[in-house]
Amino acid sequence: MRLLVPGFVAGSVAAGLKKDEKKDLGVIFSEAPACAAGVFTTNQVQAAPVLLDKERIKSGRCQAIVVNSGNANACTGPHGMKDASAMARAGANALGIAEELVLVASTGVIGERLNISAIEAALPGLAGHLSASGLFEVAQAIMTTDTRAKAASRQGRVGDRSFTVAAVAKGAGMIRPDMATMLCFICTDMGATPDALSESLRIAVAGSFNAITVDGDTSTNDTVLVLANGISGLNLGEVSCTKAFQEVLNELLFTLALEIVADGEGATKLVSIEVKGASDEGDARQAAYTVANSPLVKTAIFGEDANWGRIMAAIGRAGVPVNPETIDIFLDDVCIVKDGHGCAKSAEAAARVLKTDRFKITIDLNFGGKAATVHTCDLSTDYVRINADYRT
Repeated sequence: MRLLVPGFVAGSVAAGLKKDEKKDLGVIFSEAPACAAGVFTTNQVQAAPVLLDKERIKSGRCQAIVVNSGNANACTGPHGMKDASAMARAGANALGIAEELVLVASTGVIGERLNISAIEAALPGLAGHLSASGLFEVAQAIMTTDTRAKAASRQGRVGDRSFTVAAVAKGAGMIRPDMATMLCFICTDMGATPDALSESLRIAVAGSFNAITVDGDTSTNDTVLVLANGISGLNLGEVSCTKAFQEVLNELLFTLALEIVADGEGATKLVSIEVKGASDEGDARQAAYTVANSPLVKTAIFGEDANWGRIMAAIGRAGVPVNPETIDIFLDDVCIVKDGHGCAKSAEAAARVLKTDRFKITIDLNFGGKAATVHTCDLSTDYVRINADYRT
């Protein structure tokens, strides 16, 4: 896959951080300093690169991102902060830019010291071999338990001018807003102010990465960064540009969010869960997440068992106002529960839906006019195996 954004080059290399000698270090470089914005994990335990980036992003400027996989540099104390700073400094030296213009990210095992010497040794050579088509290499380098690289690119138009947005992401487990064990790096030739870019990113993340769950766990390292270099000549300061950019960014990040869920550790099914008829949107979202994160619901989905009682039980413990006698539940367009009671005649049709690899569960509380949708996957035996063996 070729991801080309004017003014950006990227690449990756195997620095020796992973045991399998696969690529584990990536660089994204804007040929000119870019406007920058970020969204980070809400976990109170935050990795060193997250802490460093949260300070640097306040300037609204960035020119490079250095990212590694194989080690999260989380829960590593003062050494972790020193290593994150050293990683940024090594990237700055290799690229010939100011250190404060470098952001860093890490993903992998928590609690182990980062092999910073390997990163420092690899960066000069990597910096010398960056290319305009190298973004997909970064997508490959940031994989951990991912089974496939995640990347996408879109173009938008404002009048007779166009702009490009491309992004790479990783994530397969420890996925639950806000945000997930995920990284996402977005490059665009749109121009922006830090405030405008931050607002666009916040809106796009809310409808994408903050609307998915694999296992209900929130990571220490979640980071989404966007760099906007302005080479297109368009700028978010113009209303028409803001609207066009938001539409493209929303769609791009939503696509990547669904890829993350579909590639959930051990996942075999991608399931959208809509709760409607709630008294307010927060209640709808809370109920949807309670169902989406229920191990009993998720294992029933894996077993292709239309055990609607598990869904009802999850709704009942969601902590939102409901009347059990008014709840309707659908698998795609097949009604399996009506007014809180099972629809026996729908069993065969429901079984057909459950055998597909992508479907929707709709829960109508009939208690109000608000709705919310989240996206999840099933919980398989492979999820247990992958996570039981993660460190070994």
